Amino acid sequence: MKTWMSHALPQLPGQMPAINLYESTQGTVLALPSGAAASLYVCGITPYDATHMGHAATYVAFDLLNRAWRDQHRTVEYVQNVTDIDDPLLERATRDGVDWRELAATQIELFQADMEALNVLPPSHYVGAVEAIEWIVPEVLQLLQAGVAYAVAGSDGEPDGDIYFSVEAASAAAQDSSLEAPWWLGQISGLNAGEMLNFFAERGGDPQRPGKRHPLDALLWRVHRDGEPSWDGGALGAGRPGWHIECTVIAQRFLPAPFTVQGGGSDLIFPHHEVGAGHAYALGGKAMARRYAHTGMVGLDGEKMSKSLGNLVIVSQLRAENVEPAAIRVAILANHYRSDWFWTRELLNEAVARLARWRAALATAPEGSAAQLLLELRQALSEDLDAPRALAALDAWAAASHAGNAAGSAADAALAADAVNALLGVELQNTPAVNG
Repeated sequence: MKTWMSHALPQLPGQMPAINLYESTQGTVLALPSGAAASLYVCGITPYDATHMGHAATYVAFDLLNRAWRDQHRTVEYVQNVTDIDDPLLERATRDGVDWRELAATQIELFQADMEALNVLPPSHYVGAVEAIEWIVPEVLQLLQAGVAYAVAGSDGEPDGDIYFSVEAASAAAQDSSLEAPWWLGQISGLNAGEMLNFFAERGGDPQRPGKRHPLDALLWRVHRDGEPSWDGGALGAGRPGWHIECTVIAQRFLPAPFTVQGGGSDLIFPHHEVGAGHAYALGGKAMARRYAHTGMVGLDGEKMSKSLGNLVIVSQLRAENVEPAAIRVAILANHYRSDWFWTRELLNEAVARLARWRAALATAPEGSAAQLLLELRQALSEDLDAPRALAALDAWAAASHAGNAAGSAADAALAADAVNALLGVELQNTPAVNG
């Protein structure tokens, strides 16, 4: 699937120091693995609605990591999926009386336009679930052959043949094998059985499905139902894939095993990342990722932001109101990526004002000031992507620039603008677009 355009990334003198990042499964900040290459997988959207601020905050956060790695002169392989076939998409298409493929296409196009506007670097591979089905089918068959997946008999009008991943069988198989680091249920999330059951029901699982061996067993292959799209599954029968196996197969196809960082919103820790890690162990005997990192939740004016409440802040709507995307990005960066925070009009207004101050400061940038700013930006981002600290350093630099009486240094203005662009993704001066 084609991805979006990006702007040229300025090359800066020196490089980012070693990066420390909060590791969700261990609950502490750890140094990221070093090396010439880095790999990142960030779970993508289900394209049945427009990009909201929670989406934007997640992709901007991991864009900071991508930029920090590139500032270390590392080669970065970044993969993102798009779940372009799933129940929510079909339900929304039915509700709105449109073809599900048309709905998916329009929302993917809108999402990509939002990402381009927010100056998010595009992934190396942007892969839809539909185009991955031919890769998913043999992997589900492998899980069946390994005894960690099974077919469920039909009931209550449902057909025979849905395939489920057995969390108990997979955990037992991993513990009895010679894997480098065996997987067990709860390894990624750290949740107890009751907590996992609650989240599973809330986040797309079907714990009450008759015939399942365990309530937390996750769907791998949904056989064809009348009125639903389906694809040739070979020995599995016609159908479509479950959600979790999609990301596992795409990641293993395009990234090393294990890859460096698995990213997403904190609501993906369980069941999505938990089950995906189980799939990875069962298929390849290795961890899915070396590190797991997650962003906080975004609310609106003191309340949780959700589709059910109808209080989503939509990026494309802000853009339609002529809000500059750079200001939206600054507003997001004002909050630490793994904190829960609220979008407010005051937050956006302050971002607009900050952006104006930074741009005006370029005209009076003191000689020698940009090198110190670059150092402070790198230090902030290397310590758990501390964007608020980076913005504070930029504020201080701008205040000193405005206070100076001498004419500004053109070289320092250029370096400051390049540093803010390359590391924070905020353009203080125009840069040309390049193919993503």
